[in-house]
Amino acid sequence: MKEHSCNHDPNRRKAPCPKKVPIFQALSDEEILKIAQMTRHIQYSKGQMLLNEGEKSDKLFIVNHGQVKVSKFTIDGKEQILYLLTSGEFFGELHLFNPDETHNFSVYAIEDTEICLLTKESMDRIMEDNPEISIKLLTAVTQRLAHTENLAQNLATKNSEVRVAHMILEFCQKFGRDRKEGVLIELPISREEMASYVGVTRETISRKLSKFEKLGFISLSGNKQLLVKKHNALREYIQ
Repeated sequence: MKEHSCNHDPNRRKAPCPKKVPIFQALSDEEILKIAQMTRHIQYSKGQMLLNEGEKSDKLFIVNHGQVKVSKFTIDGKEQILYLLTSGEFFGELHLFNPDETHNFSVYAIEDTEICLLTKESMDRIMEDNPEISIKLLTAVTQRLAHTENLAQNLATKNSEVRVAHMILEFCQKFGRDRKEGVLIELPISREEMASYVGVTRETISRKLSKFEKLGFISLSGNKQLLVKKHNALREYIQ
């Protein structure tokens, strides 16, 4: 784990990381630079833990580069992945408002990842100067809550094929790149982690992906890439 300041590059070859974050994008370049000067970076290796369930933290974590998974573990040690977050997304926002609460999830880097950290003290100053950011943070909190509710509903009421289809469509939106043949996804997690995300076994994930491939909805390229050839057919499948 390595640490440095956000504005460590004297030539400023890259835009400051707060510029990537939707809640900050309406701010001026001068305001963005002020936030960058409050921010420090930490680099994590693939598989490294960023936060452990039960910890306290008074910081906002922003994914500058890389990807992380946010998970909970059942009593018997089974992992349930709640979110996958990539560049410009953040976590820890609830604890800016209530720092005495412990985190009810764990966070791991799923590839080499650089995180920007803003302390509660810094965020309080930023929100005092820019009150609209508080509203945007609350909007992000409600969207995160809606995602969790949808996940719980899917796990409880949807069959395994529909859950896998939902996951593929989500991956299209977050990780997909348009190609002539369809949408190419560099899969962010392993088959076993996909199973943890949608609440099925690894064998079930493999069977359902094979079925969608036979239907012509997708095309698989090893374990790392997936091409969505019929996006609308997948969407109709889950309705």
